[in-house]
Amino acid sequence: MKQENQSTKQLILAEALTLFSTKGYESVTVAEIANAVGVKAPALYKHYKSKQDIFNAILEEMKASYDRQAAAMQMDGRDAEKDQSLYIDTSENATVKRSMELFLYFLHDDNERKFRKVLAIEQYNNRDLADVYANQYVDFPLSYQSALFGLMVNLGVTIPENPQIMALQYYAPVYLYLRLCDCQPEREAEALQILEQHFKQFIRVYHKEETR
Repeated sequence: MKQENQSTKQLILAEALTLFSTKGYESVTVAEIANAVGVKAPALYKHYKSKQDIFNAILEEMKASYDRQAAAMQMDGRDAEKDQSLYIDTSENATVKRSMELFLYFLHDDNERKFRKVLAIEQYNNRDLADVYANQYVDFPLSYQSALFGLMVNLGVTIPENPQIMALQYYAPVYLYLRLCDCQPEREAEALQILEQHFKQFIRVYHKEETR
C-alpha cells in the first residue's frame, strides 16, 4: 500500500507540473490536478494539503533531481569547497565537457524544462514564484560559481580577479542560451557551438598558463 501511495504522490506532482507549465500556476485548480491524475479532489488532499503544498513538493523534487545529476557527474554542485578538486590539475577538455553536460541537463530534462517555464510564466504575477525564479536561475548559480572561483584565485589556479565578476562572465551566456533554446529550440546547435567556445575562452583568459 505504501508503494501505491508513493506512486500516486509522484503522479500528482508530474501532472501538476505539466498543468502549471501549460496554464501557469495561478490558473490551475486542485480539481484540475485531481482530474488529470484520475482521482477526486478529496483523495488528492490525502497526499497534499493544498496547491502550494504540491508546488513545494515539486520544488523539493527539482532540487533532488539536480543533486542526482551532480552526483552522476561526480560533483557536489552546491558546496564549492567539495568541488574545487575538479578544477585543479584538470584538462581544459574535461572542464568544458562538464560545463556542457550540465547545460544539456538543464536544457533537456523534461521536468527542468517544465519547471523553468512555470517560473518564467509566473515571475510577473506571483512575488513568491519570482523569488524562486531569481534564486534558481540567478542567485544560486552565481553564488556557487563565485565561491568556486574565489577558491581558484586563492589556490593560484586562476589569475587574481574579482570572483563575482568572473562568475557573472561565466554564467551569463549559459543563462542567455538556455532561455534562447527554450524559445527557439531549433537554435540548439548554434548555442552549443558558441557555449563550447565561450568555456574554452574563459579558461584561456582566467587560468594561469602553468595550470592549464
